[in-house]
Amino acid sequence: MSLLFFLLITIAVAAGFLWATRKMVFEGNWDYFIFFLLGYLPIYITCLSLVYLVTRSPEAVLVFQSLKELIVLIAAFAFVIFQRKPFDYALRLQTTDWLMIFFLGLTVLFLVLPIGLASFTNKLLYFKGMIIPGLIYFLGRNSRMTEIDLTYVFQFLFVITIAAFLVNVFEGIILDTHLQQFTGYALFNLEISGLEPAGHYGLTWTFESTNAMKRFASFFANPLELASSVLMGFSAGLIWFLTSKRGMNWFYIFIMFCSIGSLIFASSRAAFAAFFIMIIFIAIVFRLFKLIGFGIFFFLLFTAYVLFFASDDLLFYVIDTLKMQDTSSVGHVVEWALAFDSMLSNPLGIGLAMSGNFGSVTDELRVGGENQFLIYGVQLGWLGMLLYISMLISGIRESIIVFKTSDNLNIARIAFVAGTVKVGLLLPMFTANVEIYAFVSWISWWMIGLSVREYSRIKLETNRNGLKI
Repeated sequence: MSLLFFLLITIAVAAGFLWATRKMVFEGNWDYFIFFLLGYLPIYITCLSLVYLVTRSPEAVLVFQSLKELIVLIAAFAFVIFQRKPFDYALRLQTTDWLMIFFLGLTVLFLVLPIGLASFTNKLLYFKGMIIPGLIYFLGRNSRMTEIDLTYVFQFLFVITIAAFLVNVFEGIILDTHLQQFTGYALFNLEISGLEPAGHYGLTWTFESTNAMKRFASFFANPLELASSVLMGFSAGLIWFLTSKRGMNWFYIFIMFCSIGSLIFASSRAAFAAFFIMIIFIAIVFRLFKLIGFGIFFFLLFTAYVLFFASDDLLFYVIDTLKMQDTSSVGHVVEWALAFDSMLSNPLGIGLAMSGNFGSVTDELRVGGENQFLIYGVQLGWLGMLLYISMLISGIRESIIVFKTSDNLNIARIAFVAGTVKVGLLLPMFTANVEIYAFVSWISWWMIGLSVREYSRIKLETNRNGLKI
């Protein structure tokens, strides 16, 4: 069975990579890299695990590891090659552009300067993980996607959301066993990542709550990545529900149902809270006040389920969470304290690859690591953290403006998803290194870039007419 899945995934990944590359290199459609990433990033770790389980070859794993960065580099190359008048390229930089440039420029300085105890190789690997989202933002900023292409982007998101939920149902209800038990996940972690199996299920602690209740990840890397990623599916389903003909509404309701279902299977407390924050944000900013009623209804429904129908393990899990008495909550507080202490002692930062859960950060050097803002604060100093926060705020603001003012429906939908997902991720960022969740991180930065492109166009037109946004 593992061999069959390996063959199917290998053929699908290879076909998708070659198709996207052909579209970019021979037809000049550099935007098409996003379709490969949409299909590949959700199954990335599952794919690597199966590859190693079947081949036992680190070299084969390395090939599949490189595909996601390689497709982005090919897209950037295609963009440069197909610029007909490269010296006439119009530079109309907006606030988010400047913040992104300054943030990435700061990371370049920390790469080349002798700052920190990490090896240059580890710093370079960490830098790669920061520069690729910047390139993706840049490609989104220069997108030329048609209405049909943008529709395909949403269709990819819908398929991923439904598939993730169906796999959750299969592993969580039918089998009551994690999918990762069959994909070689633990073997891959041990022999490639150097991580010993942990927890009651021989995977990692992430796949269970503090009372050993199972948490499921579908085909994503772990339950936390699944929980963060389905926020995008819910947001996309919601905006299509609100902007489509009533006859198709049932389908988008089903998309939102699948997103909430996967959220429950993942059992991520931060993602649950982020979901409600996202609902409130959408209701207030976009004047969709019925959503608050929906959020309250869902909260009461979940509360009733926990009180009257859930197992004792789930009930005590919720109670311990509210009281901040479980080991996970205490661990977050300890990590925050360590990170704050480092930032106070070293306000200019201690160097790349010195904080966070990225693969190139060694346990011996790690300081903090369970708060995305503090991770950058420890490594890049207060300046780096403030640049990152400002970049998020600016991207969200400009996306909201685009949603409210753009006359292009699909771009307005993209801006809606970009802004709401980034808001929804703010809370998980306090308890996780969210930028390593490649699917939701990379795709949402591409959406932010596309939204800023439209914002720049709208701003230019309004300025020509003597108006202001």
